[in-house]
Amino acid sequence: MSELMTPIPFRELMTWVTAEYQKEGTVFGVHKPYQAGVKTLPIFGEKIETPFGPAAGPNTQLAQNIIASYFAGARFFELKTVQKMDGADLAACINRPCILAEDECYNCEWSTELYVRQAFEEYVKAWCACKIMAKVYGLGDPNAFVFNMSVGYDLAGIQGEKVDGFLSGMTDASQTPIFQECIRVLKEFFPAEESFIDAITPHISGSVTLSTLHGCPPDEIERIASYLIEKKKLHTFVKCNPTILGYETARSILDGMGYDYIAFDDHHFKEDLQYEDAVPMFRRLQALADKTGVEFGLKLSNTFPVDVKAGELPSEEMYMAGKSLFPLTTTMAARISREFGGRMRISYAGGADALNIDKLFSLGIWPITMATTELKPGGYQRFVQIGGKLDTLEFRPFAGVDVEGIEALALAARSDKYHVKAVKPAPRRKLYEKVPLLDCFTAPCKGGCPIGQDIPEYIELCRKGEYASALRLIAEKNPLPFITGTICAHNCQTKCTRNYYEDSVQIRATKLVAAQRGYDEYMSKLDAPVPADGGRKVAVVGGGPAGMAAAYFVGRAGIPATIFEKTGKLGGVVRQVIPGFRISDEAIDKDAALVARMGAEIRLNTPAPSVAELKAQGYTHIFFAVGAWKAGRLDIPGNVVPVIGWLKDMKAGKDIPLGNVAVVGGGNTAMDAARAALRAGARSSTLVYRRTKKYMPADAEELELAIADGVNFLELVAPVEQKDGKLRCEKMKLGEPDEKGRRKPEPTGEFVEIDCDTVVSAVGEKVESELFTANGIEVDAKGLPDFKTNVEGVYAGGDAMRGPATVVEGIADAQAFANAVIGEAHKFVIPAKAVASRADAIAKKGVLCASAKCEGDRCLTCNVVCQVCADVCPNRANVVIELPDGRHEILHVDRMCNECGNCAIFCPYDSAPYRDKFTLFKTREGFDESVNNQGFLPLGGGKVLVRLDGKVFEADLNAKNDLPAGIEVFILTVLNKYAYLLG
Repeated sequence: MSELMTPIPFRELMTWVTAEYQKEGTVFGVHKPYQAGVKTLPIFGEKIETPFGPAAGPNTQLAQNIIASYFAGARFFELKTVQKMDGADLAACINRPCILAEDECYNCEWSTELYVRQAFEEYVKAWCACKIMAKVYGLGDPNAFVFNMSVGYDLAGIQGEKVDGFLSGMTDASQTPIFQECIRVLKEFFPAEESFIDAITPHISGSVTLSTLHGCPPDEIERIASYLIEKKKLHTFVKCNPTILGYETARSILDGMGYDYIAFDDHHFKEDLQYEDAVPMFRRLQALADKTGVEFGLKLSNTFPVDVKAGELPSEEMYMAGKSLFPLTTTMAARISREFGGRMRISYAGGADALNIDKLFSLGIWPITMATTELKPGGYQRFVQIGGKLDTLEFRPFAGVDVEGIEALALAARSDKYHVKAVKPAPRRKLYEKVPLLDCFTAPCKGGCPIGQDIPEYIELCRKGEYASALRLIAEKNPLPFITGTICAHNCQTKCTRNYYEDSVQIRATKLVAAQRGYDEYMSKLDAPVPADGGRKVAVVGGGPAGMAAAYFVGRAGIPATIFEKTGKLGGVVRQVIPGFRISDEAIDKDAALVARMGAEIRLNTPAPSVAELKAQGYTHIFFAVGAWKAGRLDIPGNVVPVIGWLKDMKAGKDIPLGNVAVVGGGNTAMDAARAALRAGARSSTLVYRRTKKYMPADAEELELAIADGVNFLELVAPVEQKDGKLRCEKMKLGEPDEKGRRKPEPTGEFVEIDCDTVVSAVGEKVESELFTANGIEVDAKGLPDFKTNVEGVYAGGDAMRGPATVVEGIADAQAFANAVIGEAHKFVIPAKAVASRADAIAKKGVLCASAKCEGDRCLTCNVVCQVCADVCPNRANVVIELPDGRHEILHVDRMCNECGNCAIFCPYDSAPYRDKFTLFKTREGFDESVNNQGFLPLGGGKVLVRLDGKVFEADLNAKNDLPAGIEVFILTVLNKYAYLLG
């Protein structure tokens, strides 16, 4: 496939818009339009219904991008920058992929990849399309939106024929062929609107934002701006780079917010416009604009240049935007506003979104343009919420910036949860599976769950108040809803698509709600299982979570199961070790009751007999589910106690001397111990770790809770000796990454001491491998057996097979064991009420919602509607196709794609939709060069050229052919019902 986009001719563009709108009520995949009210704001002698829109960038490059933005509510458009270098020459300089917007945003592209003439035509087409859409679709006042040009990067280029012609055409396009063509085509499409169409102004834009390259001298910036103001009579914004803050300020802000890994030196700060030069220049330019009778202001800010250090993008330098730019840009705005007494107009771009745009606007900062937010899931649809939010505020002409307000906002951003970096790096969001060619919609939360819990479905039941039904559905795969609803590692939440909006859906908490509110009703209707035939009998060694789950699953199938538990209660480590402030005995008891209801015989205070003895007693299948009770060894002198025994004694209420406690380790158990010490009255509790917080294996949530509880952290140290109330540690430094990607700690020869009376060793808990070897079970170098051991009928799971494992991993192993015993997987029916409607799923797209009465209102129900790749494509190159049977598929449209890579970032699969989804080609050249894309090229006459499974062949759709039925229906649907895609 080619990275060169093919602009859509205006007639085809309007065919697409009108056909899609008539068929779906959507425009370029934007499902819900923004319909403006009566309020407007004055700017540049014009008016706008909303003070926001897309920033110069990937979302203002093509006509369809701008049209989609307008339909969703944008009314101020900062068009993508044009310069003397354009088209194929510029595109060849841009490495692909060029966008990485997973968290904070980076890109390695800058001005339009089209030829300047093409860019001009795209903007004229978009202008005319938005005018007619406003009128015929009732979206608002057709004369209440503004196009703002963006030009760069030097005066000679701007004065050159190419860019000068662009500026002239944008100020008056009346004599240009493209404007005349647009008017003619609109009259054909909308003959009843002829008088309105004739009145469409050819004055596309009377304003410009000046973008300059890093290192551009101040006198050159002033010459360009003066030229645009004085000679071209354009309302002018000068775009400033964040480097104007100075290296120390920028470095300090980012480091303090957790972005210390973002690499940059001071060379741009030294070469770029300096603050002391900028201020008098801006005063002169303001005076010149006042004299000339045009408006002047500053565009804050440009993206921030940083180094590529971890292969983020295929470039040496990239440009940072989004949430990490917000504190820099607001600091710039605060400094400029203070300098000019609030009188300098600011056009804002730098991490704005639905969560902060109202704050900016209320301070007198507008227009506001955005790029990162619409590159994330929800896409252009996010603008509808932003428009609605601003509608509730008072619209006033610009009268100045609230200086104290922007200073307060800039400071608050440095600790705001939506702008600071998480304490640990984001976990892998993607699944490991490749995207299927068809039927790819998936709920990534379910794919991330070791037991494949039907998460969107039980959340939907909770949303409808069907708690008992939700609990029943949960228990089909998970017999420990209280334990997992309280302390599950919730890998599902790390996969949740809403992470890209604001926060994950609180899946674990919703499970607990279902358990608590549905338990009594569910238990009252839960019948004892019918005994099964076959003479099978199961022994479970260990009554922790894995053992409890195994007994439940086989018992549900009517197979007798006996749990051998050497202590007085079920629950294992969860019961005896994990502190009560994390999970109550009552919660564990309720899960134990579920296990008992399935007919399990529970033998407490009873160590398991040997495998031979169990077999002699008639047990046909044996499942080892013992926990990791054996302490890891911290080989230093002093008062060192193993964490498992220490926590067990503490939970049992034993009198434990505390004083100053140091916990060595960085896992969840270490966090428990450190928090428990403080709650038990320790003078201090310090976590000692040889790397930094970001490399700790503990869940981010557990780490954050420890910080909130007041646990001290001593990072980059290795303990050496505890003696006389002190712990001596050697300072470490981080070296190269190890095989797990964590940087290796290396000794420095320097030492530090802290107050310490007790060292709690929370490193490397293990399983007693002697239990296995004594029964003839083979173990590996770590002392662990295989799931299906070498002894006939004997299995192991949870900690016993994995080493320290999560509860849900233990449940997964228990289910695998049960399937082996039963001979098949458990079958059940998902209630119809558990599946959300497509309309409900669509309605949630693009809406940021940090909290709700019910998490079901936040769940995006990706099992019903995924189509993330369609949402996030700036160019609308991924299209949703509805098949005759009601299923929806993704079609990639080759000619509209520039391989930016954005869809690859957000697709839940380990795939790139622009390469891996079925593709529609417009030309044989595009088909031939896209050797990795499966897809088709229409040939006319019912024939298509197809690439499928590595083979290229011609297929006649009107005769017998070699196409799989699903692919044939897909192609026919595109040709017959989506002909506007063909071009």
